[in-house]
Amino acid sequence: MVANPLGSCKRAAPGSAPADDRRAPVRTIPPVDERLRSAAATLEGLRTNIETVVIGKADQVGLVLTALACRGHILLEDVPGTAKTVLARTVAGSIEGAEASRIQCTPDLQPTDVTGLTMYDQRDREFHFRPGPVFANVLLVDEINRAMPKTQSALLEAMAERQVTVDGVTHPLPDPFILLATENPIEQEGTFPLPEAQLDRFFLRTALGYPDAGEEVQIVEGQYGGHPLDALRPAVTKADVEVLQDVIDEVYVDPLLRRWIVDLVRATRSLPFVALGASVRGSLALDRAVRANALVNGRDHAEPGDVEQLFVPVLLHRLLLTPEYLAEQDPSSQEIAQRVWEGCLAAAPRPAPDWEVPEAAVGP
Repeated sequence: MVANPLGSCKRAAPGSAPADDRRAPVRTIPPVDERLRSAAATLEGLRTNIETVVIGKADQVGLVLTALACRGHILLEDVPGTAKTVLARTVAGSIEGAEASRIQCTPDLQPTDVTGLTMYDQRDREFHFRPGPVFANVLLVDEINRAMPKTQSALLEAMAERQVTVDGVTHPLPDPFILLATENPIEQEGTFPLPEAQLDRFFLRTALGYPDAGEEVQIVEGQYGGHPLDALRPAVTKADVEVLQDVIDEVYVDPLLRRWIVDLVRATRSLPFVALGASVRGSLALDRAVRANALVNGRDHAEPGDVEQLFVPVLLHRLLLTPEYLAEQDPSSQEIAQRVWEGCLAAAPRPAPDWEVPEAAVGP
C-alpha cells in the first residue's frame, strides 16, 4: 500500500461532511519499453513520410532523423539540385505545426538578416522585435560558407545555444529546432571557410548525391501531377518529437561499446596526418548518435555496427589534417575517410565480448 505523501489522515465520522481532498493527482510515467516503442514508431512514421517525397536517399534520411532525435545539426556538402531544400521542407511538413525557413547566404548577408532586428514603431512609439528566418523548426542555410564570419557567428549562437541575442535581448528559438547547412564543394571563390569551432558544432556531415537512373526516372514521373510536397501531410506532432528526443538516453549502450567509442575518438588525436583530432564533444556526439541510430533501426540497444556506420559522418569533419598530407597526397574525401577509419581501427580494434571465443581456443 502506498503511503499518503501528505501524512496520515483521520477517517471522517459517519454522516459528517466529506473531508477536502487536497492530494495531488498521481502522475503516471510510461515504462521505458513503452516509451522506446513510441519513439521508434515516431521515427518510422517520419521516415515513411519523408521517403514519399525524397526518393532513393534512405541512408541520408536515416542520418537526418538521427540528428533530429539528438537535437543536432547537419552539414551537407553537395552540388546544387540534389533535393537539399526539398529534404528540409519535407522534414518540416512531416511534423504537425512545424515551420521551415531558408536562408541563401551571400557575402553581403548581415547578422540581422538572419536573427531579425528591433524596429521602431511610430504608431505606439515603441521598439518591437521582428524575428528573422532563424525562428523556424527546420532551417536550411544554403551555401553557408558564402556568409561573412560575423554572420556565421550569429548562426553559431543559434546552433549552440538555441537562442539569438539582438540588442542585448535574448530570444529563444522554437522547439524542435534543426539546422541543415549546405556547402558547394566545387566553387570556392568568394567563400569564407567555416572555422573549426563552428564545424565542431555540426552534429554530422553527409552528402545527398545524385540518384541512380531508375530513381531519377521515378522522381520525374512523380511530378507529372504536381510536386509531391503539395500532397504531403504531417505524420507526427511536435509532442511526439519532444518525447523522441527525451528518450534517446534510455537506449542501452554496453560499457564495452562505450569504451570503444571513446578509444576511437582518442585515436584520432594520435594519427600522424591529423593536426587536430576530435574533442570530447566528438565522443559525446558519437555516443548519442549510436543510440539514436539504434532507435531508427527499431532496436532498444546499440551495436558495433552503429559505431561503424556513424564514425565518418559524426567525426570526420571535426578533424584538422596536416598541410603536408593534403599537399603531398591530394586525397579525395573517400580516401581521407578510409585512412582515418583504418588508422583508428588499428589503434582501437573492434571489441569482442567475453562470450565470443576465438575458434582456435574452443576445445573439443
